[in-house]
Amino acid sequence: QVQLVESGGGLVQAGSSLRLSCAASGRTLNNGRTFSDIGAGWFRQAPGKEREFVATISASGLNTAYAGSVKGRLTISRDNAKNTLHLQMNSLKPEDTAVYYCAARPSSAGDTVRSGYDYWGQGTQVTVSS
Repeated sequence: QVQLVESGGGLVQAGSSLRLSCAASGRTLNNGRTFSDIGAGWFRQAPGKEREFVATISASGLNTAYAGSVKGRLTISRDNAKNTLHLQMNSLKPEDTAVYYCAARPSSAGDTVRSGYDYWGQGTQVTVSS
């Protein structure tokens, strides 16, 4: 199993920046692959809404994809040497307020679909005031 722990959330004003981190440990059930071998992503869930895709990154870090609402403001990255996933959040808006979840999947590719992920963190709250 891969264990994921998010950190870095908080309360900020609109226009501010935050950097979320996700520390990964353990191995996947398939072939003993570690976090550096598998795709990962960030999702978010606002009160009363479904959990939605934010960004994804391949195992190598070379391929990324973003939701249209965050493109140009949020950047996903990973440090495989440290088994860490990041989400740099700039120019934050009140509509970015949500619980942000780190996720990983047993494939080297990223994925924009929630059902493609097997491993989830507990989430970190991001609140953006206007």
